[in-house]
Amino acid sequence: MSENSHIKVIVGMSGGVDSSVSAYLLKQQGYQVEGLFMKNWEEDDNDEYCAAAEDLKDAQAVCDKLGIELHTVNFAAEYWDNVFEYFLAEYKAGRTPNPDIMCNKEIKFKAFLEFAAEALGADYIATGHYVRREKRGDKFVMCRGLDDNKDQSYFLYTLSHEHIAQTLFPVGDIAKPEVRRIAEEQDLITHDKKDSTGICFIGERKFKDFLQKFLPAQPGKIEDTDGNEVGDHEGLMYHTLGQRKGLLIGGMKEGSGEPWYVVDKDVERNVLVVGQGKDHPRLYSNGLNANQLHWVDREGPKGTTRCTVKTRYRQEDISCTLLVGEDGMARVLFDEPQKAVTPGQSAVFYAEEVCLGGGIIDSVIK
Repeated sequence: MSENSHIKVIVGMSGGVDSSVSAYLLKQQGYQVEGLFMKNWEEDDNDEYCAAAEDLKDAQAVCDKLGIELHTVNFAAEYWDNVFEYFLAEYKAGRTPNPDIMCNKEIKFKAFLEFAAEALGADYIATGHYVRREKRGDKFVMCRGLDDNKDQSYFLYTLSHEHIAQTLFPVGDIAKPEVRRIAEEQDLITHDKKDSTGICFIGERKFKDFLQKFLPAQPGKIEDTDGNEVGDHEGLMYHTLGQRKGLLIGGMKEGSGEPWYVVDKDVERNVLVVGQGKDHPRLYSNGLNANQLHWVDREGPKGTTRCTVKTRYRQEDISCTLLVGEDGMARVLFDEPQKAVTPGQSAVFYAEEVCLGGGIIDSVIK
């Protein structure tokens, strides 16, 4: 009998290949494994209903193949209250939030963790995230996933060492092609299912059309960097820094004749600022200020720290100096200017392979 046979693990089953292989690997390691499928959005159209139903069907097929029980739970109310309303408020304020990060914090590692422990008697939960847990001293740390291209630590910086102690990440030290190979070898129906994209739990849909259902248009003017009016926009929330498409001013040949890009948002005046050229100087920042800081070890760096930072997913690490103030704000100075650092997104800090934590970008330092 396996030494793990008395340990009960509830795997978050999404209907995708990563959670499928996670469940398989844990079963191979001798754990008592059960699955949990979370419904976190009340579908409002037939396509989304079909996609969610297909995911549940795939999750059930995998669990049947592995001989494990699949539970289901509805967290739609929690998702709406704790993730979606935040998402809408940030967009309404002209910022660009990352709902996946809030979803991980409030749903996958709060609602799911609590439900698994209290209702299902779990000793651990497990997910298909590409990160690794290591014990250093008396605390667990979160390390980047072995597969650099799939590492998801950026999305999980709001976890604490207590969360990590209660969570297993079976595919964190495996490359994605190997995960697919294992799934195919075990004849799991998800082996060739494409990775999900789009808003966490809401799926793939035309973003502008989706947002317009919940936020009224807030039309305003588009100005160039000299303050000249060059067009109109339907709302700052539909645009992000560095964006070229959808500005409807592409035919203008002022100045350099290069394409127009979003280089700033004047939220107070509801003005979208554009400049010509994808490397326009206004797109670059020397640093950032971040708030809502969270540190994995709860304590976090004190004073001035040399580390690296990511300001978006799959970005190369940026060498920086981090200064954490007593007011709970972080001031980050980049070694080299960085392009399109976006308020509302997350700045996530690393000490080599270890994710230290992060915060929400409040403003940039020019």
